[in-house]
Amino acid sequence: MVHIWNDPSEVPADFGPSVVTFGNFDGVHRGHQQVLSQLIRVARLNHARAVAITFDPHPAQVHRPESAPELIMGLEDKLVALGELGLDAVLVMKYSLELASLTPEEFVASVLVGSLKASHVVIGHDARFGRNNSGDLETMQDLGRKLGFEVLVISEFGSEGFPLHSEGHSEAHDGDDGNDRRCSSTWVREALREGDVATAAAVLGRSHRMRGKVVHGAARGRDLGFPTANLASDASGYIPADGIYAGWLVDQAGTRWPAAISVGSNPTFDGVSRQVEAHVIDRPEEAVEDFDLYGQTVVVEFVARLRGMVAYRGPEALVDQMRLDVVKAHNILYAR
Repeated sequence: MVHIWNDPSEVPADFGPSVVTFGNFDGVHRGHQQVLSQLIRVARLNHARAVAITFDPHPAQVHRPESAPELIMGLEDKLVALGELGLDAVLVMKYSLELASLTPEEFVASVLVGSLKASHVVIGHDARFGRNNSGDLETMQDLGRKLGFEVLVISEFGSEGFPLHSEGHSEAHDGDDGNDRRCSSTWVREALREGDVATAAAVLGRSHRMRGKVVHGAARGRDLGFPTANLASDASGYIPADGIYAGWLVDQAGTRWPAAISVGSNPTFDGVSRQVEAHVIDRPEEAVEDFDLYGQTVVVEFVARLRGMVAYRGPEALVDQMRLDVVKAHNILYAR
């Protein structure tokens, strides 16, 4: 079981030695997974603990909130994804101007060495850390010699992640120059912005997901015979492009329900605000009346985009299309 700490002071005094890396890890995509799997391997070979340090909130939200990227996943899902990789511990550091003011040596000496007893630090060639991003690879190597740890450089750790081979995936996975594009959080956001949840899943290594509380909506779906679980506006996770998707709803008990998911503003009814709502399909007959998710925190996973969002001429036309959407969602989900 992975240990989760929210401050260096929570790390037990006898913890270590450890093999450590640090980063935002937004999405915990396949590039991150590649690096962390190597970190874990090094830790096992050296009889050490494998530790990742991540930051919350994202540093960009502190330094340039007006242009900070929309996060792919919330902290809870990030910790779940990191924990599934086999790490021994994750240290979540509250990112603030105070933390950003630490010099490279102060950060390394107090956190990596002082708290985590690092015997090895894993970073990339283009790593930057410490006050004004003044620390780099050479800085870390100098600190390693001074403070007694080894520095392991992983070339794939940079902002572009590691290559995702196009074989077996769509042509969209090829770079502009015909070469395989490298996994990155930016690529995931680009795909989700276009509604291409299949490409996002290929880069992430899993279906993209959102997490949030189910709240009451306008109940139009229920009136039309398609009741939906509406996610609260503060749900975590990047909202993909407007449209209808096949996917899964995971309830609070951990049950996975097949679903047709709507993202958009309900243009048939002149809606304005964007909503994410999931209609659970193929429910057992005895569960139809008793199925109540209000107040639960659920996860919605996006598997495939069925179509874009369209304004229909009336409820009847919309219902006909929704029936087709449900059938298509069922066929896609159960063909996998």
